[in-house]
Amino acid sequence: MYAVDMYSPDIRAFPHAMTPSPRTVCVFCGSRPGMDPRFLEAARELGRLISERKYDVVYGGGTIGAMGALAQSTIEHGGRVHGIIPQAIMDTEVEGGISDKYGQRTVVNDMHTRKQIMEHEADAFIALPGGYGTLEELFEIITWSQLGIHGKPIVILNIAGYYDGIMAWLKKSVKEGFVVEDNGEILVEAKSPEEALEKIESYQLPKGRYSLNWNGLSPTKDFDQ
Repeated sequence: MYAVDMYSPDIRAFPHAMTPSPRTVCVFCGSRPGMDPRFLEAARELGRLISERKYDVVYGGGTIGAMGALAQSTIEHGGRVHGIIPQAIMDTEVEGGISDKYGQRTVVNDMHTRKQIMEHEADAFIALPGGYGTLEELFEIITWSQLGIHGKPIVILNIAGYYDGIMAWLKKSVKEGFVVEDNGEILVEAKSPEEALEKIESYQLPKGRYSLNWNGLSPTKDFDQ
């Protein structure tokens, strides 16, 4: 049954999140459909394939554009979906009122909490074509992997060459020394939804990531007070 929950900003206090399966895929995608019909087709196909593999989906919670296509397709094919959306953008990214055809939805207070829950529930990440928000989510999760915060697979789904520029930039960044060569492999490219899931299942964690202790650290002062 469809559910809307309101969470506090502290992830430890979240009482009603959909219990993650051993294999939950976080999908970053846009609230717009894009001009090329292949973008929505890829979102629907990804939802179908995820369901057939008995995986769950966690995503940004919208019901329009690629987000809506992904969620609806996943549900239609028997999968489970958990959408995380900030209250402030409910009116712009959710249409049609309450409906169970998009799965469970959790309403949060801010963007940071949204991303925190998605990372917490996910076992892997796939980025469909999208805009600023999609790229922001993708690059943050790449950075978190580089810093050793997580070691989960990250795949960019390059439909119709949409992300060719991003892949070229990544190669350039490695060449110019801004990204360590091994860390250039944190992000893996796929050209189809089927390949994206195969890349997740065969993902090899790069060796160049930082090994940092993120548990129990106390803040330090940079100046005398």
